[in-house]
Amino acid sequence: MAKPRPFLGLLAGVAAGLVASAAMAAFQHQAGKLLPEDGKDEDPATVKAADKASEAILDAPVPEEYREQAGLAVHYITGAVLGGIYGVITEYKPEASAGFGGAYGIATSALLDEGVVPAAGLAPGPDDTPLVQHAYGAASHLVYGIVLEGVRWLIAGKR
Repeated sequence: MAKPRPFLGLLAGVAAGLVASAAMAAFQHQAGKLLPEDGKDEDPATVKAADKASEAILDAPVPEEYREQAGLAVHYITGAVLGGIYGVITEYKPEASAGFGGAYGIATSALLDEGVVPAAGLAPGPDDTPLVQHAYGAASHLVYGIVLEGVRWLIAGKR
């Protein structure tokens, strides 16, 4: 195995994470049209996370005119961070790219959608979430993982 290049892996992963986040957002925009209307008026978890951060820092929620942008910022920052982690991991453990990044995408779905987001009070728990919503989240993160690996591979090459 070639010597790991953690800095290149990090940079490639962050860049890939941003592109993969855009692909995931595009997928969610189209796939969301197929979901039932229930709960669509509620703020997404990313906006709720931005509110929590704003309240912790500024002691006030994100102003109404910035809520959508704040949610997008959370989405892209999270995608970049997870991409950077992935990029470094694949430098040391190439098998982490299993399923052309699909395994990592599904792992992020399990970690975030089924664990961190409900634990932080940003969404209902897994038992209180409809099956279609679980499938939507898993499919969204699968898109993220595959695009993440594709872009990472274009930048850093095969390990």
